[in-house]
Amino acid sequence: EVRLVESGGDTVQAGGSLRLSCTIIGLKFDAAAKGWYRQSPGNECELVAGIFSDFSTHYAESAKGRFTISQDNAKNTVWLQMSALRPEDAGVYYCVADTEWLPEGGGSCQKSADSEYWGQGTQVTVSS
Repeated sequence: EVRLVESGGDTVQAGGSLRLSCTIIGLKFDAAAKGWYRQSPGNECELVAGIFSDFSTHYAESAKGRFTISQDNAKNTVWLQMSALRPEDAGVYYCVADTEWLPEGGGSCQKSADSEYWGQGTQVTVSS
């Protein structure tokens, strides 16, 4: 059974920082693509940041320069360091692992392919 265990969501003031953590169990970690997705009320599921087996990364425009995604193959863990947080960064953040490619996002944040594995989500609230 594959499990993604997330932590780190919290309430912070605008301008503050948070680090989200996701430990992946039961999956060949170093071969999978990993990503953090955000779902906020009234908005579609958005791929915020992704990291791949070669450690290359992808960021949404809104995250560039403020968020950093990283991974440690020995710990089977991927992190999302978020800085200079804005109220619009708030939402439920989901950790996703995919054995093929990361889903593009859109619609609701939920599993849509057999190759995808989703965490339970962690809430990030940013107060202005």
